[in-house]
Amino acid sequence: MKGPWPPLSPLWARGPAPPTSVMVWVTEKQLQGDTLTQTIICEKTSIDEASEESFKASRGWFENFKKRSGIHSVVRHGETACSDMKAAENYIKTFSDLIKAQGYISQQVFNCDETGLFWKKMPNRTYITAEEKMMPGHKPMKDRLTLALCANASGDCKIKPLLVYHSENPRAFRSHKILKEKLQVMWRSNPKAWVTRKFFVEWVNLVFGPTVKKCLQKNNLPVQALLILDNAPAHLPYLEDDIPEELKFIKVLYLPPNTTPILQPMD
Repeated sequence: MKGPWPPLSPLWARGPAPPTSVMVWVTEKQLQGDTLTQTIICEKTSIDEASEESFKASRGWFENFKKRSGIHSVVRHGETACSDMKAAENYIKTFSDLIKAQGYISQQVFNCDETGLFWKKMPNRTYITAEEKMMPGHKPMKDRLTLALCANASGDCKIKPLLVYHSENPRAFRSHKILKEKLQVMWRSNPKAWVTRKFFVEWVNLVFGPTVKKCLQKNNLPVQALLILDNAPAHLPYLEDDIPEELKFIKVLYLPPNTTPILQPMD
């Protein structure tokens, strides 16, 4: 394979350190989302025909390269493969008709979605000595939290996120006397750091509704809003039944099952 990288030296390929140019190339391809196989990497590493010394990256070389560089194979997963394309296409027309019928503009259409944030995650793999391997405690840290993010289609009204963590009062909060009420998020907690229906309803009534109303009034727009949600467990049907009377200007629209990877703006 010919590319922008210079030919690699056989000493780099066989020496104790991974070939720098190959590692840069692998990282670049990973960031681009490209698939890399053993054959592709070996072809990239093989010496250019113009080189004085021919070199062929063999299977044995590749095994040693994996050990030196720490790269490993993974299976790609994703929701797109099981997406319902037909339902998504039908929904686009239904959604368009609804927008026209109700007269919604981009400032009045909102979408909310949850995402997990591993804010203190260690690498899954590392190389250790045989003595260390016998010792307990090699469990990677995977401290995580969940964020519910929301904004309107025009992007000029971003709602304060809902944050769910496993601790109600982390040690750092107590040490620095931090008041959760003054954070730029709505803080909630449960052992699994999951967004529950109760938390989501509280966020809609205490944060989303008042913020949207204030934003629309500030821009001299009709006080009506459309909130688009997927079918996550926290977004159970009939959410409008839990919205107080003063926030009844909010209408909730659910995406069809198995269409989130195609239609969800905040995915």
